[in-house]
Amino acid sequence: MRTFLLAPRLGRRIQLAAAAALSVLAVLLAVPAKAEGLDCPEVGQPAVPDLTSDPARAKLLLGGEGPDLVNEINELISEVQLKEPSISHADLTNGLIAAYCRVIAQASGLTTAQRWSRMHRFVQVLQQQLAANDLPPGSRILAEVPLPPAVYRQLRSQAAAAGQTPAQLMGSILAAAAGK
Repeated sequence: MRTFLLAPRLGRRIQLAAAAALSVLAVLLAVPAKAEGLDCPEVGQPAVPDLTSDPARAKLLLGGEGPDLVNEINELISEVQLKEPSISHADLTNGLIAAYCRVIAQASGLTTAQRWSRMHRFVQVLQQQLAANDLPPGSRILAEVPLPPAVYRQLRSQAAAAGQTPAQLMGSILAAAAGK
């Protein structure tokens, strides 16, 4: 179960980047998958790293879940933006999707469905991180916390007893923990 504290409205730039990412994904989906891999588009951005050159990074990107995958994608975003500070979100998104496609294409032992599932997961996390990184200073932050169902039920029950939603209760708990 995932609980969301606050979901900021996406700005026009993020919407455009998301549309660009979906268009790239649509192109990738239109390309027939091969048993040994995928036909991936060219990266096209010199600032985008070759994700296949670092086996440890490729392993995290392939099998990473939750915080590991988010942290790795944040690192990729930062790496590209440091090399190319004026890169658009659309170009950054397209380049990282193309680079990740190569990691997926070279992965052994994955079915076609698993490859596409991982592509979808990568694009989703990439878009979330770009949106989160693009918030103006002082904005509220989206916090995603995976909770086991039993813990969420208890949280929901405590929130109801306090006259709050689970997100409101979590927000107050986190604010208290941060000393605010």
